[in-house]
Amino acid sequence: MADGTQDDTFLLGGYQPVTLATERGEIRCRVHAAPGAERGVVWAGGVGGGWDSPARDLFPRLAEELAGEDIASLRVRYRHPTDLAESVFDVLAGLQYLETQGVRRFGLVGHSFGGAVVIQAAAKVPAVTAVATLATQGYGAGPAATLGPRAALLLIHGKDDEVLPCESTEHVHRLARDPKRMVLFSGARHGLDEVGDRVHREVRDWLLSRI
Repeated sequence: MADGTQDDTFLLGGYQPVTLATERGEIRCRVHAAPGAERGVVWAGGVGGGWDSPARDLFPRLAEELAGEDIASLRVRYRHPTDLAESVFDVLAGLQYLETQGVRRFGLVGHSFGGAVVIQAAAKVPAVTAVATLATQGYGAGPAATLGPRAALLLIHGKDDEVLPCESTEHVHRLARDPKRMVLFSGARHGLDEVGDRVHREVRDWLLSRI
């Protein structure tokens, strides 16, 4: 599916740019390496594309922290950030790339639109054992019903979300089988910046215990 080309220049933040060449086009990624890691996480942003990260830059901060726990990370920049199927393809390509680097067990984390993306990707890859969604949309998240017990699902949402109501996460939680956990934060909006530290702890602990 994908061949990776690395840029030898390491940028601030501890990541390395990697471009995945696929039959559908190039996918830009940022890799936080952990040499010898057998566990890895792919991080997926929202419909705005780019390098979206909720909860006070959760994605790059936690990716660097997890590298110290021998967990590699890959952040995906969608080719077509409004297209669910194409974005799932991008995440699957990221998983395949990490597999070529020796990773055998995976976690997926997605924000907003990316919540549905990672749920769909997890349903397709048996090696995914942990999924976390942050302010997920409900549309496209139906495969959450197929994840348990193989993949544990963490669902986080702000009760004051101005973009997607927390009922979307509640709906996905009802669909999902155990193991699952839902956390709703009062006073938190769509970006979850108001509770960034608490989100950080929840996602970190979930990934460390479930991958």
